[in-house]
Amino acid sequence: MSKIKAILFDMDGVLIDAKDWHYEALNQALSLFGMEISRYDHLVTYDGLPTKKKLEMLTLERGLPRALHHFINDMKQEFTFQLGYAKCKPTFNHQYALSNLKARGYRMAACSNSIRKTMEVLLERAAIIEYFDFYISNEDVKESKPHPEMYITAINRLDLRPDECLILEDNENGIKAAKASGAHLLVVNDVNDVNLENISNRIKEIEENL
Repeated sequence: MSKIKAILFDMDGVLIDAKDWHYEALNQALSLFGMEISRYDHLVTYDGLPTKKKLEMLTLERGLPRALHHFINDMKQEFTFQLGYAKCKPTFNHQYALSNLKARGYRMAACSNSIRKTMEVLLERAAIIEYFDFYISNEDVKESKPHPEMYITAINRLDLRPDECLILEDNENGIKAAKASGAHLLVVNDVNDVNLENISNRIKEIEENL
């Protein structure tokens, strides 16, 4: 085993407090056709999944016509951009943590089941995009989380081994993907847990057990 050289971050619920935005945006799009999902179902069933996967589940479970998927997906993304522009803003704890970690020489990447444009908008609005070597969206892989492809792709792109990387995740699908990648894991409950102290302590814990 080796020392930690890179840190990989999920985006929604880890770097950006956007869970409710995705919920609100999807319901805005679904409401055009008289359908919605409950907050409970969002948190328990749909949280962390790509919109296309959510729509496929709604077709199988509730009869949403597949012919509407493309339009609803486009509307959902548009509503997400609007909410992101209106609500997303820099967070001091994240700015402080990421700038310090970069100064210490850690390489960093963001890996999200969101589409690329959403990642760009939110990371730029949060003023943290500059700290990442790169970011990977669901458009950059064949399999989204809970499949580990996204994290394996990032680790390979960094030219590192899984045991040299730490992943921050907050939901079941992301945690499954992180574990399956072979990297180390820090589970956070919400964006407030993503701070320099917690990340540093987890790295210290890992390296003390080498």
